[in-house]
Amino acid sequence: MGNCLHRVEPARSSENFTQLTLDDEFWNYSDYGNDSLKGLDYDSSLEAAAPCHSCNLLDNSSLPFFILASVLGILASGAVLFALLRPLFHWQLCPGRPILAQLAVGSALFSIVVPILGPGLSSTPSTALCRLGYCVWYGSTFAQALLIVCHACLGPRLGAGQAPGFTLGLTVGLWGVAALLALPVTLASGTSHGLCSLRSSKDLKILQFIHTVGCLVIFILLPLGLLCTKGLMKALGRGPGPWVGILWAWFIFWWPYGVLLGLDSLVRFRLLLLPTCLAQQVLDLLLNLAEALAILHCVAMPLLLALFCYQATHTSLPSLSLPARWSHLDTLGDKS
Repeated sequence: MGNCLHRVEPARSSENFTQLTLDDEFWNYSDYGNDSLKGLDYDSSLEAAAPCHSCNLLDNSSLPFFILASVLGILASGAVLFALLRPLFHWQLCPGRPILAQLAVGSALFSIVVPILGPGLSSTPSTALCRLGYCVWYGSTFAQALLIVCHACLGPRLGAGQAPGFTLGLTVGLWGVAALLALPVTLASGTSHGLCSLRSSKDLKILQFIHTVGCLVIFILLPLGLLCTKGLMKALGRGPGPWVGILWAWFIFWWPYGVLLGLDSLVRFRLLLLPTCLAQQVLDLLLNLAEALAILHCVAMPLLLALFCYQATHTSLPSLSLPARWSHLDTLGDKS
């Protein structure tokens, strides 16, 4: 993915260097004490003369990766959703089956919009399509995170005997919160150079800041908070706490993205100054790798669901087969 071996020639030429030198001399000798204005013009001239070029892994050459992840995610999510709605191999015994089915739906929705936001699929994507893609992309992601946390907190109480009204209200509430969390990035998205991306406008910085905070809370603080709660409750002897299982491996795919997105936002808002151009290039490269890892969750999520149901059913079947075996022996005893 990406053509990282191609060296981008710097924009610095003899004319730019001469102009920069003349401007520097002009500000040194003609500006009487206006240091802030001098620094601003010098920085902008320096950036125009020698920009910091970063390698973009997710460019047009990475379109096969987006398409392959989308196809595999749709097929895997569809198979797991079919198995949950039409139970196979005793999957009706999985605790919290409504939550698990919604996780499969969220993974399928994410897989569908992956090619829309992938570079190279369309030369001129519309702004409405880009906003819809970002809305579904982050809305389904936030919904999956909230559903995993809800499944961990409620656990076996989300069985088939649960009241339909409670399940419906919980579903509407979780997906509604996920849609609200995805609203800032939806409004800040658009088209730039023929690609779907976040617009770098000063008026939209507050929306990007809210989106970054939401990602930090959902992908980092929420799982860490539940893990701390579980450890504290277990240490105090007040119950087992939240149910931590194989589904929590989903956060491995989004935790690096949340951390690096926070660092990138600090740099963009000038709250963190990088010492060299190489540091900026490394940050951009790691952010691209984290985004690629996050995309792969649409393939991993159905596999995690299948593994969870396999473990749950194989631990439930022995406990159910034992009473049946005793009743069969009683029947034989009565006949004798």
